[in-house]
Amino acid sequence: MTSVDYIIVGQGIAGTMLSWSLWRAGKKVLVVDDAKSNSASRVAAGVINPVSGRRFEPAWMYDTIYPFAGDAYHQLSELLQIQVLTERRLWNVFPSRQMQEAFMKKAAGGPYTLLPERMEYEEILDQPYGAAIVKGATVNLRALLPAWRQFLNSKGALQEAHLNLGELEVTAASVRYGDVTAQKIIFCDGVATAQNPWFDKLTFLPNKGEVLWVRVPGLHTEDIIKKSITLVPYGPELFWAGSSFVWDYDDDLPTGRQREVLEKGLQQLLKVPYSVEYQLAAVRPSGNDRRPMIGLHPEMPAVGIFNGLGTKGCSLAPFMAAHFTEVLAGNALLMPEVDINRYFNISGG
Repeated sequence: MTSVDYIIVGQGIAGTMLSWSLWRAGKKVLVVDDAKSNSASRVAAGVINPVSGRRFEPAWMYDTIYPFAGDAYHQLSELLQIQVLTERRLWNVFPSRQMQEAFMKKAAGGPYTLLPERMEYEEILDQPYGAAIVKGATVNLRALLPAWRQFLNSKGALQEAHLNLGELEVTAASVRYGDVTAQKIIFCDGVATAQNPWFDKLTFLPNKGEVLWVRVPGLHTEDIIKKSITLVPYGPELFWAGSSFVWDYDDDLPTGRQREVLEKGLQQLLKVPYSVEYQLAAVRPSGNDRRPMIGLHPEMPAVGIFNGLGTKGCSLAPFMAAHFTEVLAGNALLMPEVDINRYFNISGG
């Protein structure tokens, strides 16, 4: 029999950051993950954007969470000997005059935005209404997730398997899974948690996203380029291009319909030819109020959740993981905005 403090289910960005935070706090963890190739974190581009939506509103808590994320990713870079965070400009191409005016009204001159001194990419991008620069970043999920997985494995802290809920024995004070006992089990397994009977009161609004990997001859840049579609650089002339949002879907596989939608976005952005390398799809574990879902089950406190980080996951995960670690240690109360008690009609604390 093996004893750990926490079993962490899932090793996307949520499970990675929570298991790292708990490990740093001296806790013994076991991460159970089946390395599903099209999990949301493995398909995502890892973009950190300080503004949200078409209204250019500042992202929630950004002034707090981004500096924290930068420090956390720097520490992980040192530990794992990889580059995790890359600060980048988001070259934001306005798709219409109305969007240009909305930017000028809301975001021009803000701490994370500015107007370019000159128009760039004129030979490659269709940008008749101009563009703005947003100061963002990317998290290299394709390096971070496998590197942390290898680190966990080297510590005997990884079980590469799908967790079978039927084999989980839970009491109010502990859990047992196979030959492993733990004080608590924390579910960080994305959309799979929507089928978890302990969290059936939580309102998940899962949505499917599809992306293309494309080559754009002549486009050499470290910028993220955003219009109705977003291009994220991954090598010479190679870009992640996405992503779509679909609420009604049959499965998590790529579709011809969404390829058409994505290619239409590319054609509206690019003046030059491109080629599609391949297409990917994943289902995102969004919540109904666009806030993370964090906490322990009110009736079964050995079962917890760290999920629903959404499209801001790479910026939110480090801070929220550290916050939850402090809560689990008894040093803090959960922020009411993220506390799952809001779904159980129980006031936090």
